[in-house]
Amino acid sequence: MTGLKPETRDKLKTVSTATLTTALFKRGLRNQFIQDVHPLNPSGAPMVGEAFTLRYIPAREDLNPLSVFQDRAHPQRKAVEDCPPGAVFVIDSRKDPRAASAGSILVARLMKRGVAGVVTDGGFRDSPEIAKLGIPAYHNRPAAPTNLTRHQALDINVPIGCGDAPVFPGDVVVGDGEGVVIIPANIADEIADEAVEMTAFEDFVTEEVMKGRSILGLYPATEEQTKLDFAAWRKANGR
Repeated sequence: MTGLKPETRDKLKTVSTATLTTALFKRGLRNQFIQDVHPLNPSGAPMVGEAFTLRYIPAREDLNPLSVFQDRAHPQRKAVEDCPPGAVFVIDSRKDPRAASAGSILVARLMKRGVAGVVTDGGFRDSPEIAKLGIPAYHNRPAAPTNLTRHQALDINVPIGCGDAPVFPGDVVVGDGEGVVIIPANIADEIADEAVEMTAFEDFVTEEVMKGRSILGLYPATEEQTKLDFAAWRKANGR
């Protein structure tokens, strides 16, 4: 995966998912925030990378004994070894956290391979250990049972749904302390640029509000004085 420009990746690390969802909404995209998914380490580093996906279907018991993991081509294991460095591993678990989408060993392997993060709309087992790893991880809630009890890994790097959001391979995945948003790959550069601009204005507004200024005429900037003040603030702060 080489589509995500380094400068775009860097920009997206400086903006919030809240700002990004507003920029997407301006383009008519309302369903890009993954629902009911939370960071295991809310104070961790921001997550940015292109989506590499794994799709689960409901497990069929006769096809999912523990022995399936002896197959080196098992889709879950194969996906962990195939996910490119810098990508985000996104798992469609059908919003079912009753069994694990993955555990700490597989997430540690992804981390060691240089993967930028991991997301599931189900749950992770060994979640306390995953929270301590140096890789951003997002799930619905802890799930101790093995994936085989509920999930059968089937497809690698195909379009999926994750927490009701559509995720296509190569889409840009951004996560912060609030959650995860999916940016269509073809507009990632322009969304990043716009979000950086929006963030500068939001930082200015926040400073003014903390000084006691009213939001009327400030947010949105409907008064000419607000625009003049913002221009001066940008110059003074190098923004």
